[in-house]
Amino acid sequence: MQGPQSVAGLAKRLSPSVVNISSSHHVAGGHGVPRPGTPSGPSNDGGAQGFDDGSSGGDEGAAAEDTESLGSGFIVSADGLVVTNNHVIEGADQIQVYLADGSHLPATIVGADTQTDIAVLRINAKHKLPFVTFDDSDAAEVGDWVMAIGNPFGLGGTVTLGIVSARDRDIQSGPYDSYIQTDASINQGNSGGPLFDMNGKVLGINTAIVAEGGSSLGIGFAIPGNLAKPVVDQLVQYGETRRGWLGVGIQDVTDDIAASLGRTDTHGAMITDVTKPGPADGVLDEGDIILDFDGKEVDTMHDLPRLVAETSVGKLVPVKVLRDGSELTLAVTLGRLKDGDSKTVRASQSTAAPKATPPGATLGDLLGFQLEPIDGARRKTYALPDSAYGLVITSVKAGSDADMSGLTPGLIVASVNGQLVAKTADVQAVVDAARKAGRTAVLLRVVDPAGAGRFIGVKFTG
Repeated sequence: MQGPQSVAGLAKRLSPSVVNISSSHHVAGGHGVPRPGTPSGPSNDGGAQGFDDGSSGGDEGAAAEDTESLGSGFIVSADGLVVTNNHVIEGADQIQVYLADGSHLPATIVGADTQTDIAVLRINAKHKLPFVTFDDSDAAEVGDWVMAIGNPFGLGGTVTLGIVSARDRDIQSGPYDSYIQTDASINQGNSGGPLFDMNGKVLGINTAIVAEGGSSLGIGFAIPGNLAKPVVDQLVQYGETRRGWLGVGIQDVTDDIAASLGRTDTHGAMITDVTKPGPADGVLDEGDIILDFDGKEVDTMHDLPRLVAETSVGKLVPVKVLRDGSELTLAVTLGRLKDGDSKTVRASQSTAAPKATPPGATLGDLLGFQLEPIDGARRKTYALPDSAYGLVITSVKAGSDADMSGLTPGLIVASVNGQLVAKTADVQAVVDAARKAGRTAVLLRVVDPAGAGRFIGVKFTG
């Protein structure tokens, strides 16, 4: 493999737009503050390098001390707007931005977003500053060359080269994870710095690493520019983010759920509940599978929160859903996401292999769990509310698909394959119809005693 002959010209042109960031934190003492450790595993501070000032050494009785965090950033406007990671400056009492010419200026926080780990600062240099712009990160392909410039280990002005190693990485750091993975060396202190493409534009914001002893292992993660730019624009305009809100709870479409619906794939996000009142109220239903949102395919449940958040508040959005075996395109006017509105439910993935059903098997044998009507005694035993409707699970066979799917005694089965059930005969009728149609599983809507619902697909044991 042959890379670019040299990136010297690109590095020389772009380096003046990259800054080093020092943020100080005054920490109340008592027992002192130990020197921060280095990150390991996918770590959100896979870049911000912490130091104590050496004054206390963590000794008992230290009254207070100042800690300093070093990171990176980049200028996005000639009048001094700087983008970095929120974790680089979070909780800072003072922030200093060091320019490539060696000068440094105090910075103020324009806005910050903890959900995406992005912050925007402002500095006043009293002259126009060199700046960079975002590129279309969706156009980046695995194998494309990229270049990182930043402040690893406080060294400043360091350039590293690599490729896009993977895309759309979910490292479980937040609801909108869709990281670009790169093997360009990203170390402590690189956080908040730019990952450039060979066009000299910002492909992403270096944010996290997998590290051993604080050094790069060739696995770094950058927030994609297409996710970052709308956040930056909103922080500049409003000082906060204004994300779209659909108002549904969702979960993965598991193999068992797909089998229960007669589908050959697990694409989409299944709706577990609809907020009332909310944007989707009266339009989308529990059990709908969202296949496409605003013209963009929803491959997995994880895709949907990001697509919704990136969409403008108040926009009328086409949503393609699978409902009762048919595809429908419906229109929803998005609301604005506020704290507490976001709700995502992950379904358990079934891994148990189906077992053969012995002759004369009961419904419990076929499903791997026992169901009983909800009466006064069972309400008391399982702390079920008076409003509980359906059948309660009283036992689950160990090792069965039902067990592996997360079913437990006390859960309420409210519907099977979309049909409300109030007695075991109702369940038997739905199961018989499913087996006659050649289905290998049924789709249960289960509700816990607190009222939270989700869908679970359960394979037949034969």
